[in-house]
Amino acid sequence: MKLKVIDGDFSVCKVTSYEKVDMSAEFCFTGKTDEELSLVCLTENTPDNTVERDDGWKGLRIEGVLDFSLIGILSKISAVLAENKIGIFAVSTYNTDYIFTKADKFGKALTALEEKGYEISR
Repeated sequence: MKLKVIDGDFSVCKVTSYEKVDMSAEFCFTGKTDEELSLVCLTENTPDNTVERDDGWKGLRIEGVLDFSLIGILSKISAVLAENKIGIFAVSTYNTDYIFTKADKFGKALTALEEKGYEISR
């Protein structure tokens, strides 16, 4: 399986509204529930109406479009990282999945995945 490193530093945020979120930014993941409005974006694009945030994330994208019938892709990747004591934050889109780790563990994550046969492009 092919993974691609995403350039940039990411932040995971809670915002008061999406009105100040730059939806034209290259990466902007939003999640709305009855309890919160969440945002994952490049740190440089964090809006000023952020009420909580966690900076220092790096990301990978599973390359290609994943069919919804495929089973276990994200769980296999997360298992490799869990075995190496690396926490993740995952985001899924219609096409694929994105895996984020804290920046200080990112190099270790890449090595662990490569050792398990994942092909990583940078």
